[in-house]
Amino acid sequence: MTEVPSEPANPAVDYKPASPFSRLREARWQLMTAAGLALASNVFFDVPWQAALGAVVLLVGVAAYVPRRLRSRRLEVVKQRELRRMWPGTGMKVTVDALPSPCFVADGRGITRYINQAALKRYGELKPGDPLSFSLRAPSLLEAFDRVCSSGAAERINWTEKVPTEAWFEAHVSPVYMPGPSAGVKAGRLPDFVLVVIQDLSEQRRLERMRTDFVANASHELRTPLASLTGFIETIQGPARDDPAARDRFLQIMLEQAGRMRRLIDDILSLSRIELKAHVKPAALVDLVEIVRHTTDALAPLARDMNVEIETDIGVGEALVRGDRDELIQVTENLIENGLKYGSTGEKVAVSIKPVDPDAEPVNWSLVVRDFGEGIPAEHLPRLTERFYRVDVDSSRALKGTGLGLAIVKHILNRHRARLEIESAPGEGAAFKVHFPASDAD
Repeated sequence: MTEVPSEPANPAVDYKPASPFSRLREARWQLMTAAGLALASNVFFDVPWQAALGAVVLLVGVAAYVPRRLRSRRLEVVKQRELRRMWPGTGMKVTVDALPSPCFVADGRGITRYINQAALKRYGELKPGDPLSFSLRAPSLLEAFDRVCSSGAAERINWTEKVPTEAWFEAHVSPVYMPGPSAGVKAGRLPDFVLVVIQDLSEQRRLERMRTDFVANASHELRTPLASLTGFIETIQGPARDDPAARDRFLQIMLEQAGRMRRLIDDILSLSRIELKAHVKPAALVDLVEIVRHTTDALAPLARDMNVEIETDIGVGEALVRGDRDELIQVTENLIENGLKYGSTGEKVAVSIKPVDPDAEPVNWSLVVRDFGEGIPAEHLPRLTERFYRVDVDSSRALKGTGLGLAIVKHILNRHRARLEIESAPGEGAAFKVHFPASDAD
């Protein structure tokens, strides 16, 4: 779309006063008629030529310097018509404001003429007179706008945005031709206005994806424990019916398999809830220091059972970030619990909170959870946050892992606009670093 300079807030069509020469040119036929009448009066009625000439000269002066009322009225009508075609009327504005979706009214050249309140909330402070491409940067949408201006046919398009989170949008682009002598679609004529209505389909698409992922992942992960339960139940009903020792052992295994299915379902539902809010940035201020202390106290019994010590290095009184307290507690618990389970050979897990740049204002905080276990091979690092991905399937299941912990961490941090970095090497342990964006806490 070609960008053109913005229009003034109250535009007016620039009509210059007519020059004497242009007025004489417009009145040339009347003056020629008057000259003919003057000549005839001199020839046939013996009117003195001086008087006839004087009358013609007087008419020329009147035509050259006295503005004609008819022309002024015609110019005013043209001026008002151009203004109506340049800026939407009150009726159009009221209708656009009543729409719940973001809506833009632009002219045929791509200049924004009106923006409703929903668009201002979604896209920030915009002003009429700017090119539409200043606020809507989706190439497919701008291309559709150009096609609508050229063809005069309405279009509906869909596009996806990846930053800051994945989102889906649908836009309806329709031409508007104002009533008048030139109303209607004509070859080579731009629409008076183009109406762009945008709908956010992110929630709908996430619900569809959630249902699809749940069915696929649940059917895959639940197949093994369900098969185990079915086999043990058949054994208890048949050969082990009269064997109390075997029955007790099988019932214990069945309880463990049922617990595994419960943990798996809980994690899938937790992940689905997080995905539904992925595009909503948290607004509350929470203290990372309090969250880390709360989490380490909660995991202290597990650390004692695994003979692993949790060391904390917190050199600040508080570290405020914008976030959801319960979700950040879940992030901290998953990272520390992974360190306890998979890095237990290192006999300790270190947790620290530090500013990324102490001199920056406001401060960017970093949460680091480091274990000193066997480490993770480099080829596994890029895939650790994928759903149901495990470095070692057998050890993960033995430690009651579901393969969703780091996927949950990734989605929570995406919602918080935070970044996760994983550093590890075999034999050197692993470090999970979470970098939070600066908040306007001050």
